[in-house]
Amino acid sequence: MTTTVLHNARLIDGTGNDPVTDAVVVIDDDTITYAGPAAGAPAVDDSTGPVKIDLNGNTVCPGFFDVHVHLSLPGTKGSPLMAAMVPPSYRYYQLIDRLKVTLEAGVTTVRDMMGVDVGVRDAVAHGLIEGPRLLVADKMLSQSGGHADFHAPSGVDGTALIGGVLVDTVDEARLEARELLRDGVDVIKVASSGGVSSPSDDPDWLGTREEIVAALVEEGTNYGGRPVAAHAIGLAGITAAVKAGVRSVEHGYALTDELRKEMVERGQYLVPTLLETLHPDTATPEAVEKSTKWHKIAQDSVRASVEAGIKIAVGTDAGLVPDHGTNLGEIGLLVKYGGMTPVQAIVAGTKTSAELCGLDDKLGTLEQGKLADVVVVKGDPSTDADSLGKPENILLVLKEGKTKSNRGNYAV
Repeated sequence: MTTTVLHNARLIDGTGNDPVTDAVVVIDDDTITYAGPAAGAPAVDDSTGPVKIDLNGNTVCPGFFDVHVHLSLPGTKGSPLMAAMVPPSYRYYQLIDRLKVTLEAGVTTVRDMMGVDVGVRDAVAHGLIEGPRLLVADKMLSQSGGHADFHAPSGVDGTALIGGVLVDTVDEARLEARELLRDGVDVIKVASSGGVSSPSDDPDWLGTREEIVAALVEEGTNYGGRPVAAHAIGLAGITAAVKAGVRSVEHGYALTDELRKEMVERGQYLVPTLLETLHPDTATPEAVEKSTKWHKIAQDSVRASVEAGIKIAVGTDAGLVPDHGTNLGEIGLLVKYGGMTPVQAIVAGTKTSAELCGLDDKLGTLEQGKLADVVVVKGDPSTDADSLGKPENILLVLKEGKTKSNRGNYAV
């Protein structure tokens, strides 16, 4: 057994407790055995050769989550249309760097919400490539003319290329859901509203009828308890998603106080994707216009959702517009626009996101018995949440006790 001791550290354990200024974290192989004040730390047998790392007062956090990414998309480093110009094999190799920079940014778990399949998830899990652990949706479902429909005015159909699937009846939706569940997806994604980047609709429009969303929820529940996540920007789509019983509303920009109350009562999660709102979607002139309007609405509405007590998880839409590796900029935006304290925003990106993903039994907090996903951050993010969004401040990343990034040059 290998024992690692992180000492002379500030601890933000993800539970919401106040930071501990003189803290120790003890890791045995892949598991945390102690995280707390130095005065209460267990004695470590030096004869076994433990690795002791002096963190010089920097901060230890749990590994972070980003529960809404698109690893198949390039962010600002290219156009999604380039996917049509290269073979599928080329696009898989593009994933290598995107996975790497995401992990090095302190994100040890992601939900990919459309674009990569279970093979990519399993390749990471089996150690074939490095990256954060993955939960995948693979496809996105909507009605014809909805957010998953990428039939262009030219007649070119990019629906399948971007991972869209069109379902216009309850029976079609059930069949597609069952096929995805058979393939082993972790979450079903449906677009219950229109979107910004899709060519034929608007976020105000209903993207999938409530009865179809409810059928997807039922199928996910019956086949292994898989959750449904709904892309829902405008009021019609949010209403359909909430009332159909989805686990998470992605974006949720036009939420009303009545729907916020209902989400709290149902225990549903909101993934605000604020990082996306810093960048206009430039796919088309129409997308630029739509994104300008809706991003302002997003920034203005999230505080009311936080104050209503909705469970907030951290997702960014990285790849669609934000660059991979910039994910933790979302933490500072939850403080700026959502009115959270930095510690509350960190909890959103750790404990609450782990709960959304059904992984809170082993991830999301630094506590005895949890897996050792650990991130060392320069300085004190409990007073400067924006520091998390700068990858150079992520000094050390451990995933299940193994070093994945070491910008701090620690003797690990």
